[in-house]
Amino acid sequence: MATDFTEANAADAVVDSFADTPDPRLRTIMSSLVRHLHAFVRDVEPTLPEWEQAIDFLTAVGQKCDDKRQEFILFSDALGVSMLVETINARGAAETTASTVLGPFHVVESPPRELGDSIDLLGGEPCVVTGRVRSVDGTPLPGARLDIWQASDRGFYDVQQPDVQPEGNLRGLFTADADGAFWFRTVVPSYYPIPTDGPVGQLLTATNRHPYRPAHIHFIVSADGHVPVTTHVFVADSPYIDSDAVFAVKRSLIREFRVVDDEDEASAYGVPAPFRLATVEFVLERREQG
Repeated sequence: MATDFTEANAADAVVDSFADTPDPRLRTIMSSLVRHLHAFVRDVEPTLPEWEQAIDFLTAVGQKCDDKRQEFILFSDALGVSMLVETINARGAAETTASTVLGPFHVVESPPRELGDSIDLLGGEPCVVTGRVRSVDGTPLPGARLDIWQASDRGFYDVQQPDVQPEGNLRGLFTADADGAFWFRTVVPSYYPIPTDGPVGQLLTATNRHPYRPAHIHFIVSADGHVPVTTHVFVADSPYIDSDAVFAVKRSLIREFRVVDDEDEASAYGVPAPFRLATVEFVLERREQG
């Protein structure tokens, strides 16, 4: 005999429908999702117009996505979910570099560059970033790979300004030397707002939240036999360093981009004086065998 679908048995009825799911992990995920979602609905008790508005919002988020823009990542970032997932999945050794969000503007293929190259194709306040990649035991990681991307000194990524910035501007794939060391030239990035021309921006406005991210440079650092890390380096004196719209700032990732006036040092790096200099070390965890 059929059982009436009620507020009391709704979650159980839906969870039971997943009982024959072959993949046990998928069954666990779907069961937990249903119970939490039903609990949320019972708590909030949305009206039918509010539920339709929620569906319209999610539809708009999907419609805003394309090969250059991922609004669902932006939505996840703005809710702090991206950082929560990163934090849960980075429960490694305390000495390793902290992970952060990938962000909506990463591209699959950054242009390969040589150590010391400039990733800036347009000009701005000159900046040099130096550092090294090592394992948790202090061993340098020769040949470590660094995928680097950042916003311009006006706060835009190349994919946001295809008519202004050349494709691949402020992006680069670098390979560390035999000592795990690397360096490159760039410009000092600016703080910037996350995109507000879509549904996520409308949500921030409706909730009186600012959309700004402090100035930073993105890195994905990887090496053979080690767990890769997706992270940022934040400019210490940037506005919004204490109120990142996507909750990605960690104290260990903040660096001084100090002003260097010395002409000889500037000449050694191939930049004019004064310039800004930042130094960073990335520490990777060894990958467990098997």
